[in-house]
Amino acid sequence: QVQLVESGGGLVQPGGSLQLSCAASGEIKYVYAMGWYRQVPGNQRELVASITDSGFTNYGDPVKGRFTISRDNSKRTLYLQMNSLKPEDTAVYNCNADVRYWDGAFLRRADYSGQGTQVTVSS
Repeated sequence: QVQLVESGGGLVQPGGSLQLSCAASGEIKYVYAMGWYRQVPGNQRELVASITDSGFTNYGDPVKGRFTISRDNSKRTLYLQMNSLKPEDTAVYNCNADVRYWDGAFLRRADYSGQGTQVTVSS
């Protein structure tokens, strides 16, 4: 019913930049808050950044001043601009969205996550 597809990951050198995108599709009627999370195998998933439907943003301490989250509501797309990347930013990045959607019979609200995109920062 709802799909989130991330793109934009890859290999980048320390100090470089990447932009991630996350496109939401399906029988979506409204998208509330959206966010980016990341996880390294063996570690807990951590919040990278989030943004409300009105544009209020929140960042995890490790990325403040380096990453910028934004969204295009008309395209139902979430972005993450990552600058000054460090090796410790290496992780799988997932997007998450709180959506209201039509399931064919009822309007429902739920959280969805994408499959993730790998970001590797290495020289």
